Amino acid sequence: MKKTPLLHSALSHAIARLGHSDMLVIADAGLPVPEGTPCIDLAVTRGVPAFMQVLAAVLSEMQVERFIVAREMRVRSPAMRDQITAALPTLTAQEISHEELKTLTRQARAIVRTGEFTPYANVVLVAGVVF
Repeated sequence: MKKTPLLHSALSHAIARLGHSDMLVIADAGLPVPEGTPCIDLAVTRGVPAFMQVLAAVLSEMQVERFIVAREMRVRSPAMRDQITAALPTLTAQEISHEELKTLTRQARAIVRTGEFTPYANVVLVAGVVF
């Protein structure tokens, strides 16, 4: 049995397959998933699982060198933005428009769908290296 907190096998596998600069998206329940982009759908019901629970589990296994959020989050969901930046304290958020973020998701290795219902609660995690 695994010793790290992340137990979901498909999610753990997706992280294990990431190379430097590959992207993994953690998304709210409403972010569209582009055709052809793998979706790890964890959403059960409104708020389950919560975005921050999934982010914490992912960060237990993934080396992140930078992250990208929607600019709109500053106004529409500032508390969520603060929680995301607190979870990644050594990194500075890159901000792009929500439309640009949706376009960027086409390049992601996978999108992880949560049960989050907070507007713009999406983050693109860019993989780093551990050496």
